[in-house]
Amino acid sequence: MLYIIEEAKIRLENQTKAAGLTTGKVRSISSSLYKEVTDKSIDNIFYICKQLLEERKWEFGVIAYDWAFRVRNQYNNYTFSIFESWLKEYVTGWGDCDDFCTHAVGELVCQNNDLYKNIIRWTEHPNYCIRRASAVSLIYPIRKNKFDNIDPFLVSDILMNDEHYLVLKGYGWMLKVLSQVEPDRVSNYLMENRERIPKVAFRYAIEKFDKETKTHLIGC
Repeated sequence: MLYIIEEAKIRLENQTKAAGLTTGKVRSISSSLYKEVTDKSIDNIFYICKQLLEERKWEFGVIAYDWAFRVRNQYNNYTFSIFESWLKEYVTGWGDCDDFCTHAVGELVCQNNDLYKNIIRWTEHPNYCIRRASAVSLIYPIRKNKFDNIDPFLVSDILMNDEHYLVLKGYGWMLKVLSQVEPDRVSNYLMENRERIPKVAFRYAIEKFDKETKTHLIGC
């Protein structure tokens, strides 16, 4: 199946972000390539994903994370360890983190909320991308309302005053999504933590509230 890697290189040759290559264009290529794969077993797809990630280029990562999400109906007890290894080895920026975690990783957590116990450990990781992942990986389960055994506030508690602004934005984004599902809980949480939550996280978290609630929270 390595011909897929070569085909991807051909289709992406001389295409860069600077030259106008967008995530949408890459995903279109990804969809076309995926149709050419006859063996869509999770083991084979993950093998190809690994080879794509080894290219260590943004566009190949987009394809890999897209394909990892496409086989979501085949996720099993080994999938988390594979995803965690990819996160730690190949994710080097917030874009990769969000692309991977708000789809493939998030879907896996939807299927098995118990994995939240593993994700909590990411909050203490020295790599800011992995700390951000601990928050953004919960966005998909929250949106799908499949987070019965997950406490998003515990993640934001731990990350509250993280040293990296992209981690602050990450958990702020998570709280913003949660506010659309449990507005009263998020509102109360923000009021209780108003004095210590950084402004950048706070601004993200209140974004979806109505004007009256925003004004109240800002004035607390």
